[in-house]
Amino acid sequence: MTITQTSTPCDRVDAASAIDQASAESMAVAVKALADPLRLRMLSLIASSAAGEACACDLAALADVSQPTVSHHLKVLRDAGVLTSERRGTWVYYRLEPAMRPVATALVDGLRAALHADERPSWHPGQGDRQPVEVDAKLSRLAARLAEATPDLSGDAVLRIVRESHAGLARASTVHSHLLVLAERFAQQRIADVLHDRTAGVPHVLFVCVQNAGRSQLAAALVEQRSGGRVVARSAGSMPAADVHPEVRALIDELGVDGDPFPKPLTDDAVRAADVVITMGCGDVCPIIPGVRYEDWQVGDPALASPAGVRAIRDDLARRVEHLLAELSPTA
Repeated sequence: MTITQTSTPCDRVDAASAIDQASAESMAVAVKALADPLRLRMLSLIASSAAGEACACDLAALADVSQPTVSHHLKVLRDAGVLTSERRGTWVYYRLEPAMRPVATALVDGLRAALHADERPSWHPGQGDRQPVEVDAKLSRLAARLAEATPDLSGDAVLRIVRESHAGLARASTVHSHLLVLAERFAQQRIADVLHDRTAGVPHVLFVCVQNAGRSQLAAALVEQRSGGRVVARSAGSMPAADVHPEVRALIDELGVDGDPFPKPLTDDAVRAADVVITMGCGDVCPIIPGVRYEDWQVGDPALASPAGVRAIRDDLARRVEHLLAELSPTA
């Protein structure tokens, strides 16, 4: 007796779902250019410098290789559109191509987080279990509680802020067990911003970088620690990351400021409440509000820096914060 076996056809995926060949070839050039340890270290040194650039002599000190080898690696990065260069006298200076900065940051930071994922907990103890929850009902109860404590805003306005705050954080969050707790903190901050009168009270400073995971978080913590409450500091980002960079979080912990920092989306409310809005040299754009002072600080990127580099960035920010506080609150 012969038994005939039949196979079940697999669920086919339409090939059109993949990116086209031309796009793949174009992307592969940049990915291939970054797939070298020395080139990644060059990228790190350039991005973590306060000026956002490094000269060829600085880059040559990264490895015990000949100058032609260094020049070859730099040419590969430049030809791939990762770096730009400018000759000044006898030296050539290299910068990250602006459009490539978020790409490089996401790649390096994402890989580092993935490779060391087993070194940190996937959720924060004490902030709730991991069971599914009736999110909308909880948000409604949260809004009702906040509205009761905020008579100057209507219940509908508070509910809108609560839901927007939760949705904004949920887009980037990879940990949902404590998302409602963070949404409440974010909503409280937004409510305070909506009610803030810039003509009265203490000065407000808003620090903005794309991911709100490094420079802006550290700058806000430094203001909070050194102003003694005489200046209010906020931080936000146009594309907030899932969490604060571990090295930055450790430095914030050393400052001893209250609260657990977390990335937050940039809102018009935060900009309107600010006396000063400071971007961190990362090309982020903020709404232009009359009466708000805007600055841009050219600061290195902690996401692409070594632990020592992150501390150097912290020291640079501390000097800038001291100068800012001397302007805004001389007695701070």
